[in-house]
Amino acid sequence: MRRKYQGNESVKRAQLQALRREFEVLEMKNGESVTDYISRVMLVANNMRNLGEDMKDVKIVEKVLRTLNEKFNYIVCSIEESMDIDVLFVDELQSSLVVHEQKFRRSSNGDEQVLKATVEIERGRNNYRGRGRNSYRGRGRGRQSFNRATIECFNCHKLGHFQSECPS
Repeated sequence: MRRKYQGNESVKRAQLQALRREFEVLEMKNGESVTDYISRVMLVANNMRNLGEDMKDVKIVEKVLRTLNEKFNYIVCSIEESMDIDVLFVDELQSSLVVHEQKFRRSSNGDEQVLKATVEIERGRNNYRGRGRNSYRGRGRGRQSFNRATIECFNCHKLGHFQSECPS
């Protein structure tokens, strides 16, 4: 039964090598939550354990702390200073990181609202056409539509033409 479902030793060794490589290159993606990232790490670690690898919690905790996003750097430092990594369980680490992640989200929501308002103002001013043809390049006023009947000449002060077109 064991040979049928797990394969022979060479197959197990090849699978374990692939899982070791996957475990080594795992990193937290931008925008990924702590829970999702730790779930990915635990999936690979549990697969390695099932194939006979000795995966201790210390190794997983160190991996997670080493590969978190840069925004978690100061939290990682505080966890390493205040807790003993050798006896820290993955669940304890995850709960601590989730609390900090929730604080990030609460504080960054205000920033997103400000950013969103700024983008809306920019879109209103420049009609938000983007780059390329018909885009606002910042030089001159471009082509604007206006009613010539309301234009006053600087030379003769009559309506309907510019100074450069003035007949007098």
